[in-house]
Amino acid sequence: MRRFLFILLCVHFIINFQRLHAQTVTIRYTESSADFPNPERGFYIPSQTHAGNFVPLNKQQLIQYRTAQQKHGSASYAIYSTLLFRYYILDQFVHKPLSTDFLQKLDNDFTVVRDAGLKMIIRFSYINKVQANGCADKEGICPPYGDAPKTIVLQHILQLKPLLQKNADIIAVLQQGFIGIWGENYYTDYFGDASENGAGRIMDSSWRDRNDILKALLDALPKNRMVQVRTPQMKQKFVYGPVASTDSKPMSREKAYNNTDEARIGFHNDCFLASSDDYGTYYDYGSSSTPKKPANETMRKYFAADSRYGPVGGETCDDAFSPQNDCAPAGRAEEEMAAMHYSYLNTGYNNTVNNDWDSAGCMSSIKKRLGYRFVLKDAHFPAAGKAGEPFAFSVNLSNKGFASPFNPRTVELVLRNTESGKIFILPCKTDIRFWFSGDIQWKETEALPDTIAAGSYALLLNFPDQYPSLSERPEYSIQLANENVWEAGTGYNKLNHIVMIGNEND
Repeated sequence: MRRFLFILLCVHFIINFQRLHAQTVTIRYTESSADFPNPERGFYIPSQTHAGNFVPLNKQQLIQYRTAQQKHGSASYAIYSTLLFRYYILDQFVHKPLSTDFLQKLDNDFTVVRDAGLKMIIRFSYINKVQANGCADKEGICPPYGDAPKTIVLQHILQLKPLLQKNADIIAVLQQGFIGIWGENYYTDYFGDASENGAGRIMDSSWRDRNDILKALLDALPKNRMVQVRTPQMKQKFVYGPVASTDSKPMSREKAYNNTDEARIGFHNDCFLASSDDYGTYYDYGSSSTPKKPANETMRKYFAADSRYGPVGGETCDDAFSPQNDCAPAGRAEEEMAAMHYSYLNTGYNNTVNNDWDSAGCMSSIKKRLGYRFVLKDAHFPAAGKAGEPFAFSVNLSNKGFASPFNPRTVELVLRNTESGKIFILPCKTDIRFWFSGDIQWKETEALPDTIAAGSYALLLNFPDQYPSLSERPEYSIQLANENVWEAGTGYNKLNHIVMIGNEND
């Protein structure tokens, strides 16, 4: 009799499990309005140091940037920040190799940033000040400007390459820099002076020299990291050559994120909405056969299309272009950020502009929308699964941000045993760099591990950093903008679903 009852119970369990296995459960999620830190996006903290007077970074201060909302400088608004802009001014090395001492100090900076849980936007230059002596330039900026010749720049990039490779995990993006005052590639002694002080255009030979610097920087980084250039024309001239026209084709989805040089170039605009053409950002600087001339409409279209597939950031620099640079409805600040896919901006400059966003009421939205902001809407999961068998699911999300993530990132569906806490991870195929602004429908089928034991498992999502050095650190994982999903201790996002797992005999 006992044997008969036992068999009946087993049959009952199997029938119920099979019924569950055929069922799909729908879970709905509540959006959060909270502002919180997420990796590689948002307002950055500016920092600079001179090689001749090197001031190292402070770990505790950097931790505070990420963990406590605070105001910086003249800002009227408080921010969390996971990004540090670090400006290295190589003033001692304009005509000689970088020293071992400087390279060690640079490496120490990288270690401090990693320990603090931040990432870096990096730019190198040789000079960050101007001189005025009655020259032809309408801005009163006069030569000699003080940057370094091509041979020195290339030598320095070769010296930096081992450190950039070693510390790529905490480099969000590298800016081209090196050329000209502030590393902005305009006022330069050696790479073609397009101002009234020089030829008034950039000749083909100078475009080739600039391209050689950009190529050296791309080669100095791992293939999974990108370089930002100051103007969109710099990318056109690199991809298509010195004679490239301003109507050159932008990146396509088919070419995006394929690790080629073309796919690894983004933009930084250091005069966001400062004038009709952002102080020359959207301009044609000419060639040996073409003059320097306006190209605002054409270059804006190129920037908007190309920037969908790479890092975009920068800073405001002048409030003269008001009300266009204000909040809607009078201005178009957020509209422009969305159209040009901004992931980050400077919180330290120019707060005459930024503070207007705060007083006019759109700063709260900007803080949350810079870069990506993923919101779960609903998900559909099986009620049960079986070891070794397919596990199909679908998730509906929305990206409320201006851009998608620009660096590669792992996506994992995590199964955690509700009794033992043991973790099983299903690596997913989706690439969240293609989770653009708007609605996202994500469907996948993954095989459950053969080794997973029978029992009940909580489902979670994890978006860890791809580098092993950071992949288990919660501060480098993406948090979803939903109520009651984030686990700060693990970096996981709870999906609020329990799945019953059976073994092969069920």
